[in-house]
Amino acid sequence: MSSKPQLSFWQIWNMSFGFLGIQFGFALQNANVSRIFETLGADSSSIPILWLAAPVTGLLIQPIIGYLSDRTWCFLGRRRLYFLTGAFCASAVLIIMPHSAALWIAAGMLWILDASINISMEPFRALVGDMLPSEQRTKGFAMQSFFIGSGAVIASILPYFLTHVLNISNTAPAGVIPDSVQYSFYIGAVAFFGAVLWTVIHTKEYPPEVLKSFSTTETVLDTKSQNPLKEICSDVLKMPKTMLQLAVVQFFSWFALFSMWIYTTPAITSYIYHTTDTTSALYNEGANWVGVLFAFYNGFAALIAFLLSPLARISSRKTVHSISLILGGIGLISMYFIKTPEILIFSMIGVGFAWASILSMPYAILTGALPQSKMGFYMGVFNFFIVIPQIVAASLWGYIVLNYFDNQPIYALVLGGLSFIIASFLVYFVKDVEQVTKKNHN
Repeated sequence: MSSKPQLSFWQIWNMSFGFLGIQFGFALQNANVSRIFETLGADSSSIPILWLAAPVTGLLIQPIIGYLSDRTWCFLGRRRLYFLTGAFCASAVLIIMPHSAALWIAAGMLWILDASINISMEPFRALVGDMLPSEQRTKGFAMQSFFIGSGAVIASILPYFLTHVLNISNTAPAGVIPDSVQYSFYIGAVAFFGAVLWTVIHTKEYPPEVLKSFSTTETVLDTKSQNPLKEICSDVLKMPKTMLQLAVVQFFSWFALFSMWIYTTPAITSYIYHTTDTTSALYNEGANWVGVLFAFYNGFAALIAFLLSPLARISSRKTVHSISLILGGIGLISMYFIKTPEILIFSMIGVGFAWASILSMPYAILTGALPQSKMGFYMGVFNFFIVIPQIVAASLWGYIVLNYFDNQPIYALVLGGLSFIIASFLVYFVKDVEQVTKKNHN
């Protein structure tokens, strides 16, 4: 038996590069879908329900894709087939979505887009477990965080850039998506497919027999199962204890994130720009500025992604994650007290810390507690604890904002900040198996 060889910086770079494209699509979705819904006639109280398609899709798709990719081996390898399939479908939807003629069509496009993104994204998480030895996994997830942040910066700022630099129209008649948004989605389609194709071409996966040789305790699963449904249910019930502990942290973390993604556009346009008229130049200027803010927190996350790994070695992954979540909570809560759009950039610094850590630390902690043979499946199941809080948020926020907050979405951001802070305290109840083992050996 042998251990996995350490990969070079550029090998990790190439295997992670596809996340640049995935996040391009994800960021365009997060920064612009509420805007598209409002343009097509949705009000603040109905937007969360329209967003419900995204987390429900992830709940269904990711465990299935994880289960299948664990058992797949073809000329494209184990995970790359799914990268490419999801990228092709997502790119097609990005071209179609900004031409939605009705609200129900846009909601349907969101459903398909999120499904396609999930098909690509889940195997990328499992690829880190497949390819990297334990001592490089934090670095691998940090590299993914870097590309997630980089892709999101470019994608989020695109409508603002196209409007102010290339003078592309930022307004349109009622019910029509502005050209600045349409062209951003076209660019996103090319970036998504191109970045994923780069990883597919430049990364060679270990075949099953080689993966098996890397461990004395793990086996690579057979490609056939007598009863897949029974096996899936059994494995869910047997999930590692660390995964359950992280689940609670993930619930509050992603509740906060989803609140931010749903409500930042209506919150900023109504609370700071004082308008809800989606055909006005002022509303669309505010919506573009939300894209800039999203670009800033993602850019900041990309810059500090590689800083988190050495900080975790000095202290611990749990400490880094907890502090980052506290900073994210302060960032969201501070938006209530700010009246000047430009100053909101400082709020995004805290959100950027939280986002960078959420994209790397929980996965680095989890990977060390998972069996190699079921890495893809359990990464998919772990997505339950990302999408369930999103479903809860999408189901409840419309009612809460309308009936308790006088239809003022800024309060959703404040409660999102408190949710981050709750998650930060729950981190300390998580057992990091790899770090405990290293401590005992020392």
